[in-house]
Amino acid sequence: MKISRVLTASAVAAGSVVLLSGTAFAHVSVQPQGEAAKGSYATVNFKVPNESDTASTVKVEVNFPTDHPLASVMPQPVPGWDVEVTKSKLDKPLEVHGNKITEAVSKVTWTADDKGVQPGQFQQFPVSLGQLPEDADQMVFKALQTYSDKEVVRWIEEPVEGGEEPEKPAPVLQLSEAADDHHGGGSADKAADSDSDAKGGDDAKENTASADSSDGTARALGIAGILVGAAGVAFGVLAGRRRSA
Repeated sequence: MKISRVLTASAVAAGSVVLLSGTAFAHVSVQPQGEAAKGSYATVNFKVPNESDTASTVKVEVNFPTDHPLASVMPQPVPGWDVEVTKSKLDKPLEVHGNKITEAVSKVTWTADDKGVQPGQFQQFPVSLGQLPEDADQMVFKALQTYSDKEVVRWIEEPVEGGEEPEKPAPVLQLSEAADDHHGGGSADKAADSDSDAKGGDDAKENTASADSSDGTARALGIAGILVGAAGVAFGVLAGRRRSA
């Protein structure tokens, strides 16, 4: 009897741990598709899981950092969702590719036009961002998640280095070190060099084949000349013998 009680209590405790762990990690997050390098452009996914057992997620608001404003923010259409991009005036204009940018996106809002994110499901919202800051290691995006029962979950708590994860952490995008060429020019140059080398190799092969063909023709003509000469000598010898006879 005692053993069965202990086993039952252990099972309940283990189940509680699993449930609590799932709840703790089921928060709004942001992850890049590939790499998010400093000073470059990147496409990221805002992942929104539904933590409710009875309500659906019907609206998601993502606020963009004002300390590192982004000149280009383009959300990808998501079926079943309307998207609204809000811009704000900048205190200090940005200069991008020689152009002055006086306003930047401050918020992107997705609103479900149907059922939204159902219980036990999640939805990803892709966004193209750029240029990412060169003087930061991460970007914090504060998000609000609204449910169909009017509950609003505020994912706005910024993580503290060395501290415990907040109860409602804001999505954080980690930035990798910048490449030598933010726009991939180095790769393009390598590709061009490869094409040039390939073409040069093809030209060399063609020249070699042409040279081999010329040498073969010359040899054939030389052999033909020798044979003709030999035939002439043989004919001369025979003619001389006939005259002598």
